[in-house]
Amino acid sequence: MIIINILHIGIDDTDSPDGMCTTFLASQIINKLEDNGIELLDYPRLIRLNPFARFKTRGNGGVSFKIKNDEKASLAKQIVLEEVEKLSMFDCDNTNPGVIFYEGEITEEMVDYAFRAIYEFITIEEAEKFAKSVGCEIHKFKKGRGIIGSIAAISLPLEDYTFELLTYRAPENYGTKRQIDYDSVYEMDRQTFPDTFENIDYGEKYIAIEPKTPCPVLYGIRSNTVEALKTAKDIVKVSEPIVDYCIYKTNQHTDMHIQKTPDIASMKQYGCYEVTGEVKNKPTIIDGGHMFFYIQDESGEIECGAYEPTKGFRQTVSNLRPGDVIRVFGGIGEQNTFNIEKFQVLKLNDVEYKNPVCECGKRMTSAGKNKGFKCKKCGRKIESNEKVPIVIERNLKNHQFYETPVSARRHLSKPLCRM
Repeated sequence: MIIINILHIGIDDTDSPDGMCTTFLASQIINKLEDNGIELLDYPRLIRLNPFARFKTRGNGGVSFKIKNDEKASLAKQIVLEEVEKLSMFDCDNTNPGVIFYEGEITEEMVDYAFRAIYEFITIEEAEKFAKSVGCEIHKFKKGRGIIGSIAAISLPLEDYTFELLTYRAPENYGTKRQIDYDSVYEMDRQTFPDTFENIDYGEKYIAIEPKTPCPVLYGIRSNTVEALKTAKDIVKVSEPIVDYCIYKTNQHTDMHIQKTPDIASMKQYGCYEVTGEVKNKPTIIDGGHMFFYIQDESGEIECGAYEPTKGFRQTVSNLRPGDVIRVFGGIGEQNTFNIEKFQVLKLNDVEYKNPVCECGKRMTSAGKNKGFKCKKCGRKIESNEKVPIVIERNLKNHQFYETPVSARRHLSKPLCRM
């Protein structure tokens, strides 16, 4: 068995809301490495971290790849640092790139750190201290917040994973409308779904492969297999140059961010969880279109939210009623509200208790406290105070999952087509 000494390279926090994309920067690095005879040992990796972390960039994703740690390793490091210096969006206050180089095998403590970066909030100081303790070579630009994600990007194991094909635009087209033939996207989806997914939100007529930011990405297609991505790329037509493309192995759409928790009280702010509770009140909608309700268990209660961007999902949520038992998946944000990504109905409360019906066919009314019921139509009275259980029709089904639409889905949320 041949043992290869490996150099792991992690990069994060190079973009801003106004442009750039860490995946594009990585693709440029990979091209330069290949020009110098330095080959990657596997697909580059795009690793999404905690979607509720403070200070995150747009998608909170870091990039990593690995090469042989041989006589060209120092040249590889030089190329990486030069490209990060050249292409990062340093003008943005919130762009603080970090690069990590690590030689050898990933340790258990590094794996534990990576999951912490997905589940919790890690400071720059904590990340730097940890990186030094395991022997990482650290390069910080400005505040260097990117080292947090860079360490996680090289350390995270991928037992469940997907692939994403990203195509890139010519610089002169940045910020202009993308010239994508939408009909070809529909055709691609018809031919490749469910091997590819998240292509289109049919309810909203939303082309999900097209970014809405002025970044270098022309379009991105997500898939379970590389073969399906290659087929999809051949089908999608565009009217502008594709200057480059790259396929990333990623933890997107794996629910990797979701932690199982024993009860509501055990959850913490900025964490992502799967938790079971009983619906406490009927969901209500507020100004702005956001919908809220509470779930409860023996340990406590928490407000759940289905926000306006989830569109028709709110109608599904509105069908919940007190007494329903559901399992919710999502995370706790700034307002300590549980943001729902999907939910499963475990037990519907499909019984209502109503006043009995009189022999004459009229629904009876109360005759007073503990005085039974009376009929206003015929005058008949009964002494029993017991209401009658009535099975009601529900628009939800037991054991069924319900999810937010493609247009509102988080990078890490596992869609039902993958479950």
